Amino acid sequence: MAWNEPGGNSNNQDPWGGKRRNNGDRKGPPDLDEAFRKLQESLNGLFGGGKKRGDEGGGPGKSGGFGGLLGIGLTVLAAVWLYSAVYVVDEQEQAVVLRFGKYYETVGPGLNIYFPPIDRKYLENVTRERAYTKQGQMLTEDENIVEVPLTVQYKISNLQDFVLNVDQPETSLQHATDSALRHVVGSTAMDQVLTEGRELMASEIKERLQRFLDTYRTGITVTQVNVQSAAAPREVQEAFDDVIRAREDEQRSRNQAETYANGVVPEARGQAQRILEDANGYRDETVSRAKGEADRFTKLVAEYRKAPEVTRQRLYLDTMQEIFSNTSKVLVTGNKEGQNNLLYLPLDKMIDSGRSSGASVTGAAASSNEVNVRAAADLQQQQARTRESR
Repeated sequence: MAWNEPGGNSNNQDPWGGKRRNNGDRKGPPDLDEAFRKLQESLNGLFGGGKKRGDEGGGPGKSGGFGGLLGIGLTVLAAVWLYSAVYVVDEQEQAVVLRFGKYYETVGPGLNIYFPPIDRKYLENVTRERAYTKQGQMLTEDENIVEVPLTVQYKISNLQDFVLNVDQPETSLQHATDSALRHVVGSTAMDQVLTEGRELMASEIKERLQRFLDTYRTGITVTQVNVQSAAAPREVQEAFDDVIRAREDEQRSRNQAETYANGVVPEARGQAQRILEDANGYRDETVSRAKGEADRFTKLVAEYRKAPEVTRQRLYLDTMQEIFSNTSKVLVTGNKEGQNNLLYLPLDKMIDSGRSSGASVTGAAASSNEVNVRAAADLQQQQARTRESR
């Protein structure tokens, strides 16, 4: 039977323990102390806490309530500790665990647990490449100011050194980068910094920067250094542009000169070589002809000793034949003794007309010239024999 039905509650009380007035109205709001007491009794029963009542069935036992609250607090603390102690290391990560402030171990990928507060862990990604950008005004070797933008790509190679050896390793990386960049730019001329010397500068900066980081034992490995296009300060940019254009004009003129030299020098060398070859050929020809003439003269002396008159006559005829073959005019004496008439043969006109008429006529004129020479030689020989017979 419900408590609010007529005759249903002889004590005339509501569920919260308050008595009803005769006029059916409540005395006031629910009793909070009673509600808290019931909740505490339930928790005590849950965690094993007993109740202590007096002779009159008094209030709840204070020792049981304190034990229940302590149990709840310990349970919550245990759950929170377990939640913070268990952690997961990804495939690209590593964790360094310190126990009592001293290095304990390096943990790889997987589910792990540590014991705070006596343990501390440092979790970092050791495979991801990170980047750092630096830009500033530098002084070159020839005392010119240039602005050099620089990008450094790096990753963590040793997490233990990265965590323990240096307080702020990435800050140390920035300082080392600034030092390496200033050293390399200060040892390089301005034109090399602004034009084709950037790749060599990047290599030198990377080598020097890695040496600094290894000395500091930061656990950082530099993977790439990119030196972007350097530029002069804005105040003198126009003057630098003029210098660059002048340098480009110089390079273009030099390339044109080299092209001309590559075309002229081989030709001159070829002509010089041809002249040398001609000279060597003429020398060999002259020497060989002289040796042949000397051998011929030696043999001719031997023949002359055997038949002096015939040899003398033959030498005379050969000489006349050689002379007449190189001249355009021929003189022929008469056949009778004492006859002084000369016959002039215009062989030069015949040769010229033969050349103009063609190769065949030229051959015929040459043959006629040879025949005339032979006839003149025979005539001279006959006259010589006649004189000898008289």
